Amino acid sequence: MTTDVRVLTPADWDEWYGKLELAFGGVAEPAEERALWRDLTEFDRSLGVWDGEECVGTAGAFSFRVTVPGGAAVQAAGVTMVSVASTHRRRGVLTSMMRRQLDDVRSWGEPLAVLTASEPAIYGRFGYGIATQQLRAEIDTTRVRLSVPDGTDDVRLRLVAPDAPAVRDACEALYARRVPARPGMLERRPGWERLPLLPPDGGGRSTSPLQCVLARRDGEVVGYARYCIRPDWDTAGPKGTVELRDLEALDPAAYAALWRHLFDIDLVSAVKTHNRPVDDAWLHLVSDNRRCAVTLRDSLHVRLVDVGAALEARTYQAPLDVVLEVEDSFCPWNEGRWRLTGDTKGASCVRTTDSPDVALSVRELGAAYLGGVSLASLAAAGRVRELRRGALAEASLGFASVVAPWLPHGF
Repeated sequence: MTTDVRVLTPADWDEWYGKLELAFGGVAEPAEERALWRDLTEFDRSLGVWDGEECVGTAGAFSFRVTVPGGAAVQAAGVTMVSVASTHRRRGVLTSMMRRQLDDVRSWGEPLAVLTASEPAIYGRFGYGIATQQLRAEIDTTRVRLSVPDGTDDVRLRLVAPDAPAVRDACEALYARRVPARPGMLERRPGWERLPLLPPDGGGRSTSPLQCVLARRDGEVVGYARYCIRPDWDTAGPKGTVELRDLEALDPAAYAALWRHLFDIDLVSAVKTHNRPVDDAWLHLVSDNRRCAVTLRDSLHVRLVDVGAALEARTYQAPLDVVLEVEDSFCPWNEGRWRLTGDTKGASCVRTTDSPDVALSVRELGAAYLGGVSLASLAAAGRVRELRRGALAEASLGFASVVAPWLPHGF
């Protein structure tokens, strides 16, 4: 088989995206959603694999800035729209795209590549580690109660049109204020504000249109929640579900007021969340965690494209001075020994010939990078080796994040 990996052109987008849809089950997306993804596609950062006149592979890379521990925003390639035609599996198509893409990312000077995976087992062999999880829950609001903090009653809530320009801008401004506070969050470039406003279920009739509540105090917007309602009835009466899309707030009172609103909506008996941080504060407001049906799943996968630059870009919550022996067969420019010194003020990561203290692959380094996965837990699984006594505890403490990293939306 002779294939050609080439940069995507606007003229090829429809075929390219159609093959992506086919690889993910063949169901065409709603026109509004499809149009959004075309507008967001960065053609010079997107690849197609062609077998003659047929597109048999797709891969894209958005230009992102992702928050890392310490609050800095680091340039990252958001790997997306990856697919291989069913007729061309196990023929090296995916590997050829990953090879070209990581070479490109390196040439762009971006120290990180990040992605979400349709199947978590796919990308580890290319050096991606699972760095964040998302919390899902279905809260039985007929039996679970909230205990809210002082000041909650001072917050005023108003239902507003989510797509009204002033509302959209207020929500985006508040979201932007929240981005530096949690590793894994993405700065939203122009155009991305449309993503959370897409109609639920593609505009189908099984749910309400998207709804939005703004929280204000002293005239200032201090929070918002966007959600839809999935109505349902049985012989005992209404048992609808509030499906939360996103919720952000600047302080505990605004946060609690928004959650209390979701709990108090008439004709519903549950609040369902599909993507919240694993340390989300509502877990400490509810009266009964067992009736919240909490589950976790993988979310953001992180790949260090430039080990030195990536490790220097973040801070470390405790002082550390360790030599890392890094294995990276897919991107061999990362292999070898790196001396990492850092604290809460900054870091340095340079090549060294000194004896190594900790040995690990770039996959484990990616998993630990945002502070949500402990190097010590990876060592307990045999995936990190301590070579100097005490170095593992030092590195584990330094790499940790005060708050859990979280990816607020997919891409």
